Amino acid sequence: MRANKSISLTLGKQQQVLDQMVASGDYDSHSEAARAAVRALARERDAIDAVWKEKIREALEDPRPSVPAKKVFADLRAHHEAQIKAEKRGA
Repeated sequence: MRANKSISLTLGKQQQVLDQMVASGDYDSHSEAARAAVRALARERDAIDAVWKEKIREALEDPRPSVPAKKVFADLRAHHEAQIKAEKRGA
């Protein structure tokens, strides 16, 4: 596989952002700016993945007992019914 592969992109409104990045001198070329954007997206994805993994780890290690699904849904139904009654009283 080639290390560099030319691609064609349709950026729409983001084209102006890319043009400004190059015009400002922050980047020497559109390709350089696009590569920086892709690297930033990869860092963002990795950061989000790390947060999710930590949340999952915390949930799995939570010492509290599990709540049965039937109880969770019964509580949700009761909460929803209470909200509907409150809205009818306020209407």
